[in-house]
Amino acid sequence: MKMKMWVALPMVCALMIGCGSMGAMTGTSGGNGNSSNTGGLGGILDVLGNPNTIGNVISSVIGTNKLSQAQLIGSWKYYGPGVAFTSEKALANAGGEVAAAQIKEKLQPTYNSLGLSASNTTFTFKEDNIFSANIKGIPLSGTYTYDESSGKITYKTLLLSFNGYAKRNTNGIAILFEAKQLLKVLQTITALSGNQTLEVIGEVSKQYDNLRLGFDVTK
Repeated sequence: MKMKMWVALPMVCALMIGCGSMGAMTGTSGGNGNSSNTGGLGGILDVLGNPNTIGNVISSVIGTNKLSQAQLIGSWKYYGPGVAFTSEKALANAGGEVAAAQIKEKLQPTYNSLGLSASNTTFTFKEDNIFSANIKGIPLSGTYTYDESSGKITYKTLLLSFNGYAKRNTNGIAILFEAKQLLKVLQTITALSGNQTLEVIGEVSKQYDNLRLGFDVTK
C-alpha cells in the first residue's frame, strides 16, 4: 500500500487499457446541476493529477496505518470529503484505489453545496472520552469510545448514538461513517432532510461495497 505514485500510475494505465474502463460514476454533481464525468481512463488520469484528492489513493483501507487513541486526541478541522474501504479485498487492484479518489471528486461539490468548511466543521476528542463537534456550525457533543484494533468509534449524545471509524491519512485523519449513518447525521444535525444534494451520497454508496464516507480533517 506504500507504492510510490510513479509506480502506481503505469499500473493504473495498464489495468485500464487491458481490462476496459472502470464503471462510470453516474449522478448529478451537487449544487450546480452539471452531470459528473469522472468515468473512464481520462477521468482517472484527471483524478490522479489532482493534488486535493491524491493523498489517500494509496492508503484507502480502514485498519492500515493504525491510529492510536493518543493520536486521535486533539482538535481537528475539515478540509475535504473522507473516503475509505473496510477491507483490502475491496482494493485488491489499483483500479479500486483510484476509485477512492474518484469518489472524493464526486462528493466535493455536494459537500461544498452543504456549506461545509474548516471554519464551521470541526471535531475534538479529549483524553477523558468526551468529544465535541461542529457540523456546519451546529454543535454536537457527548462521549466516545475508541477501538484501536479496528479504528471504530462509538459516539453517544443526547439525541443519537452512532458508530464511526477513524484512519490516518496524508494530512491528518479521516472521520468516517457508513453511508446511511452519514446521511442520518447530516440530516439530523444540519436539518437538511430531503435535500437533493444528499442523494449523491446515497448513490455513491450503492456503487461500492464496504465503503465508508465522512470527513478528512487536519490540525
